[in-house]
Amino acid sequence: MHRAVPELLAPAGSLDAARAAIANGADAVYLGVEKFNARDDGAQLTLAELEQACRLAHARGARVYLTLNVLIKPAELEDALSHLGSCVDAGVDAVLVQDLGMIGLIGQVYPDLEIHGSTQLTVHDAGGARLLQQMGVSRVVLARENTLDDIRVIRAAVSGIELESFVHGALCIAYSGQCFMSGMISERSANRGACAQSCRKEYTLTDATTSAVLDRGYLISAKDLAAWEHLAAMADAGIGCLKIEGRKKKPEYVATVTRGYRRFLNDLAAGNWKAEVPSEQTEPLVQIYSRGFTAGMYGGRVGREYITRSHPDNRGLVLGRVVGPSGKDLLVSVTRPLHSGDGVGFEHPEGSARGNTGFTVGRVRTVSSGNGVLTQAIAAPRDVPAGWVVVRSSQASLLEQARASLAAVTTPAGGARQPLQVRATGRNGSPLTLHWTADQQTVTVRSAITLSPATRHGLDAASLRRQLGRLGDTPFALAAVDLSALEPNLFMPVSVLNDLRQEAIAALVPACEQVRAQDAVTRRARVRGTIAGLPRTTPPGVAPVLTAEVWRLEDAEVAVAAGATEISLDLFLRHPPPPVSRVRGLIETMASRGVTVRLRTPTVVRPDDRRFVDKWLALDTALVSGHLGIVAELARERDLVADYGVNCFNEFTAAELFRLGARRVVLSIELTADEMAQASAPWLGRAFDVVAYGRPEGMTIEHCVLSAAFDREPFTCRDLCVAKHPNVALTDQVGYTFPVATDYACRNRLLHSRPVNAASYVPALWRAGIRNYRLVFNVPGDPVAEKTKAFRTLIDTLEESRTPNAEVIRQTCQGAFTRGHFARPV
Repeated sequence: MHRAVPELLAPAGSLDAARAAIANGADAVYLGVEKFNARDDGAQLTLAELEQACRLAHARGARVYLTLNVLIKPAELEDALSHLGSCVDAGVDAVLVQDLGMIGLIGQVYPDLEIHGSTQLTVHDAGGARLLQQMGVSRVVLARENTLDDIRVIRAAVSGIELESFVHGALCIAYSGQCFMSGMISERSANRGACAQSCRKEYTLTDATTSAVLDRGYLISAKDLAAWEHLAAMADAGIGCLKIEGRKKKPEYVATVTRGYRRFLNDLAAGNWKAEVPSEQTEPLVQIYSRGFTAGMYGGRVGREYITRSHPDNRGLVLGRVVGPSGKDLLVSVTRPLHSGDGVGFEHPEGSARGNTGFTVGRVRTVSSGNGVLTQAIAAPRDVPAGWVVVRSSQASLLEQARASLAAVTTPAGGARQPLQVRATGRNGSPLTLHWTADQQTVTVRSAITLSPATRHGLDAASLRRQLGRLGDTPFALAAVDLSALEPNLFMPVSVLNDLRQEAIAALVPACEQVRAQDAVTRRARVRGTIAGLPRTTPPGVAPVLTAEVWRLEDAEVAVAAGATEISLDLFLRHPPPPVSRVRGLIETMASRGVTVRLRTPTVVRPDDRRFVDKWLALDTALVSGHLGIVAELARERDLVADYGVNCFNEFTAAELFRLGARRVVLSIELTADEMAQASAPWLGRAFDVVAYGRPEGMTIEHCVLSAAFDREPFTCRDLCVAKHPNVALTDQVGYTFPVATDYACRNRLLHSRPVNAASYVPALWRAGIRNYRLVFNVPGDPVAEKTKAFRTLIDTLEESRTPNAEVIRQTCQGAFTRGHFARPV
C-alpha cells in the first residue's frame, strides 16, 4: 500500500550543500543569498551560485526556496525588495519571510511569487495561520514547540494553507521570533540573522531570595531534534513539508541527513515504515552531528531530557571505555570498530566538563573481539586515564560516502542561460537572413553572399542547429530554429554561418544587457513607488499616554498614584493569577478615575491554552497583545494595542497592524531611536508606543528550568514555582543575571538582566511625534513609584514645551540600567 508523504526540504548554506541535498533525495532546498537572511556569517550563496543552484535543482525536479527571513528596517525596504527581484530572476520558486510588512509588499511587487511564512513569525495556533493565509501566504512553518494535537487543530481550522515543520537538526530553546536575548547581550539579533547562541552558554540557576544554587550547567541548551519516530503521525496530522535544519552545516552533514530521511520517507510511502528504526539506519545521523537527540515536543512537553546539560556542541557516538595503556598504544573497549582517519574523543566518566581530550586515529589494530565488544589498540599522542568514555566524533568512511554522493551530481558550468530562437529566411539568389531573438530582443544579420542550390547537403534544421548552437560561454542557449521561410536545398558555406553567429551574438549581448539594466531600473522604480505609496496620515491630537505594565494588582494602584495614565496588567506572567473578582474591581475603580486597564495577553497561546485565556478575555476589557492571531481576531472589536512581540520593525508592518484594527502599536525593542522615528513617520509618531523602561522578555521557553532542576514532571510541580522557589534567576559565566518568570502555562520567560532606560532618548522621540511610553515592572521589588513619577515629570516637561534639564534626565536614570538598542543598532 502506497501513501503520499510530505516534501523533504533540506538546507543549503553553500552550492556544494545544495548539490549534497539534491544528490541524496531532497525535494527542495532552502538557502540565503548574500543578505537579508537568518544566517549572516558565511552560510549563504552569491547570486551567481544561486543561478547554478536553481539550474541544478530544476534539472532534477527539485525546488529552491529563498530565505528572506529577517526583520527589515525602514531604510532597507527598497534594497530588500530589489534583491528579491534579482533572486526571482535567478529562478527561485518561493520566498520565506518573517517580516509582516514585507509579506504585503512582496504580494504587490511580485504577485506571482509563492510566499512561505517563516517559523520566526511564531505561528503556533489557528489564528496565526489564518491571518497569514488571508495575507496571501501559501505555506507556514509552524513553531517547533507545537505538538501533534496542536497541528491537528490548526489543520482542521485552516484547511487552505500548507503546513511545514522541522524534523531534524538544532533546536532553538525559545520560540523563534520571540528571542531577544542575543540582541540584548550584544548587537547580534536572532531576528536579524546574527544570533550569538546565548542558549548554548553555561548558567547557574539560583533562588533569588535565598541565593541558594538550584542547578548549574548548560541549562537552556536544547538537544538536537530527531523526530523520525513521529513521521507517520506528522504526515497524518497534515504536515506537508518536513524541514531539516542546518544551513551552517557542511555538505557532508546535509548529504547524510537527507539520505537518511529520504530512506525513511520512501519506507513510509511504500507502507514499510516502523517507528522503531534499526540502529544501522540511525547511527549515521548520530555520528554526523549530534548534541544528543530528542524527538521534540510532538508527543507533548519534554522535561529534563530535552536539554544537553553537560555540553553545548556535537558529541558524536559513544562507543565504550578506555582500558588503559599498552606500551605506546592505548587500549580501548568499544562496540564499534575504530578505523584510521576517525576522530575520537575521550571524556571524564563524570562528564566532559571534568576533563576531555581527543585526536584523529592513525595506527589501529584489533586485539580481541567477542560478545559484541572489541578491544583495540590505537596509537595515542597523549595519555588518557582508564575508565574514560570513548566517543567517535567523526567517522572517515561516512564522510567519504557523503563526498562521493556529491561527485555524482555535476554542478552546471556558468550561470543561467537565456533561451535563443533563430528564424532563417531566404531563397535561391538572395542573402541568408537570420533573425536572432532572446529576452524579447531581436537582432537580424544577413550574409554577404547569396544562397545557391546545394550539390550535396542543403541547409536543414540539423546543420543549422549544429553551427548556430555553438554558443560557448555566451549567456544564451539555442532553443527553436525556424526554417519555414527558408527555401529548401540551398547552400551556404560553414564559415559564413559561423560569421553570422558571431555577428549576431556581438549585437545581442549588449542589447539584452541593456534590457536587463532597464528592467532593474523599472523594478526599482516599481519598488520605490510601492514603498512611497503608503498613505501619510495626520492623526488627531491625543494626550500622551504613560503606561505602567505590572503583574500585581497593588502595583497598579502605586503606578497610577505616581502618574501612570494607563495600566497594562500581565496576569499571565506568574501563577496563580489573582481572583477574577479582584481584577474586575480594579478595572472598574480605574475606569472611574479615567484610567484604562489593558489585559496583556501572552504572546504564546497554544490551542490547549485558549480556554484558560478566554476566561480572562471574557472580562471584555481593553487589550495589549503580542500574539498575531489574537490581534487579527480581536482588534476590530476591542480596544487593542499590538505589543512588541509582533515585531513591528517598519512602517509597512505598522500599516498591516492598523489594517487589522490595532489602535496603537508598540515598536520593536530592537530598533534604535532614529529607526523608531522612521517607522512611525507616516503617522507623525502618533499611535505608537515605546518601551521606555523595564526588562523586556528575552526568551519565551516551553521548557521549565526549575522543573528540570528537580527532575520533576512538567505541569505537576507548581509547588516549586508557587511556594518553594517563586523567584529564581539564571546567571551566566560573566555574571549577568536574568530573572525567570514561570507563567500561566508553565513556560519560562527570561527577562533582561538589567532594565532598559530610554529617558535620555525620550526628548528626541517626542520631537518625532511619539507620545506614548511604556514602563515595565515584572520583577519583585521593581521601583514602581520612583520610576513612574520620574517619567511623569519628564513627559510633563515635554508636554509643556520645555526642554528637560540634565537633572530631570539624571533622576529618571537613577539605578543600574542599560540603554538597550536605542543607540545600538542590530
